[in-house]
Amino acid sequence: MESFGIPLQALMSQLLLGLVNGAFYAMLSLGLAVIFGLLNVINFAHGALYMMGAFAAYVGVSSFGLDYWLMLVLAPLAVGAFGVLLERTMLRRLYRLDHLYGLLLTFGLTLLLEGAFRSVYGVSGQTLPVPALLAGATDLGFMVLPNYRAWVVLASLLVCLATWFVIEKTRLGAYLRAGTENPKLVEAFGVNVPLMVTLTYGFGVGLAAFAGVLAAPVVNVTPLMGSNLIIVVFAVVVIGGMGSILGAILTGLALGVIEGVTRVLYPEASEVVVFVVMVIVLLLRPAGLFGKER
Repeated sequence: MESFGIPLQALMSQLLLGLVNGAFYAMLSLGLAVIFGLLNVINFAHGALYMMGAFAAYVGVSSFGLDYWLMLVLAPLAVGAFGVLLERTMLRRLYRLDHLYGLLLTFGLTLLLEGAFRSVYGVSGQTLPVPALLAGATDLGFMVLPNYRAWVVLASLLVCLATWFVIEKTRLGAYLRAGTENPKLVEAFGVNVPLMVTLTYGFGVGLAAFAGVLAAPVVNVTPLMGSNLIIVVFAVVVIGGMGSILGAILTGLALGVIEGVTRVLYPEASEVVVFVVMVIVLLLRPAGLFGKER
């Protein structure tokens, strides 16, 4: 069976691959959107923190014999704690300055982290086995669906939707949004705004690490894996609207699928289609699809 002259199985396989990539785009862009939307910081180190999550999972499983499922919890907590340390010692000093200072600082942190991991692990890449529970694949008739890739999509969607719900629909989320707009007023209600800001940054970093753990069994774990992805993720955030939680999720998933379809229909354009979409969106709507016009 064919669609547009392309075998259906090949098309569906690329759609699945695009959806998996879109799940990673959504997770990473969500963390960026949380940090920028609530803290007003352009966190260029997000890709390096994603890489740290993947390496934490690899080291935990291969060197300490820990379970993948345990590392899915421990790695985001450990990298999130590292993010809290960064916020308390460095980023906090830049909140009142221009965005450029935060961008330069986090870019420098990226180079330091990548260099440190490259000196220890090299650049050849490490592999993490798929957990036994998710090994194998399911035959859907028109295609064979790897169980682990299905898990990546499901886990990413659950985490993204839960994050959106907490930030947009709960009292905690209201405090977070209010604390960025008028911290003194929120502090008058007894809320520790500096602590809330610190934990928010740690949570955004933890999202990147969670994505790294999910990615570890399906990509090579290398010190440069984050830098290869972060430019695309920034494009996703810009298209969705800087700081828009829902925009980051929907745009990440959609662009992953668009990238997958392009890889089938016109492979030469698959590497640039995201940036073509970004240019078109910025020309028509500079604030992004879900961003607010200022």
